[in-house]
Amino acid sequence: MGQPEQRAEGAGPFTTRLFWNRPEGGTVVWESRPARRRGALSLRGPGDAVTLSASADAEALGRLRRLNAIASGAFVVGGALFALGAAVAQFGSGDALVSASIFFAGGLFFNLVGYTSLLQVLNAPRHTPGSGRLATADWRWWGYEPMRLDWLGTFVLFVGTLVFGVNLLDSFLQGLTAQQVNRLVWTPDVVGCVLFLISGHLAFAEICHRFRPCLRSRSLGWWVVAVNQLGSVLFMVSALAAFTRPATGSLVNSDIANWGTLSGALCFSTGGVLQAFERP
Repeated sequence: MGQPEQRAEGAGPFTTRLFWNRPEGGTVVWESRPARRRGALSLRGPGDAVTLSASADAEALGRLRRLNAIASGAFVVGGALFALGAAVAQFGSGDALVSASIFFAGGLFFNLVGYTSLLQVLNAPRHTPGSGRLATADWRWWGYEPMRLDWLGTFVLFVGTLVFGVNLLDSFLQGLTAQQVNRLVWTPDVVGCVLFLISGHLAFAEICHRFRPCLRSRSLGWWVVAVNQLGSVLFMVSALAAFTRPATGSLVNSDIANWGTLSGALCFSTGGVLQAFERP
């Protein structure tokens, strides 16, 4: 006889946590993020003592470690390059091509982060209520699962990195009017920032099991999401300050734009370092 599923929780229509009882006692808990990041389930025993244990097979755990190493490393490098590009813009020679080239290189690493994060979701081990184990899914390079909150959040992140790519490519264009700069460079920048913020909010909902914010100071995953979301907020501040005034052709505030990018990028690098430890 299988173990009956006891209860499901989540944010809106999305299930992010499942409970089911074990015949020998205790409650097995599947949570979306620990399962897909660490291949782990939780066991709640008497007195609500919680034990997190790896429940996926060796193949799945190795897959999770490799994908996490790529994603976290790309976050660190991409954030560092964006911070360098902002520093060159603020303190360097003022050559816009140099900083644009550095930003573009950083954007490629962010593209890698977005796609690898999506692969982490698609290829994470799946829960099998009743077995107390996680089943290894077949490898996939792409999939469409909009009713999974983790898939939706990482998909929005990936699209955001692609929109940033449009912004970074257009920044190489020369001789643009203020209106053209705002349409071709600034608008994709703001759209990308909005998508990053949405992705971060969905990641919080996955951890909190609700759409309202929560504090999980003992959760490494929560800190990864919180630091990255702070980076997204700072990127949005930078984007708003980078609007070009049509009347003067100057930015709203170039110092805020550069410092917002620099500090936000350092947040992403820090988030990447933290993410390196959120592995099986």
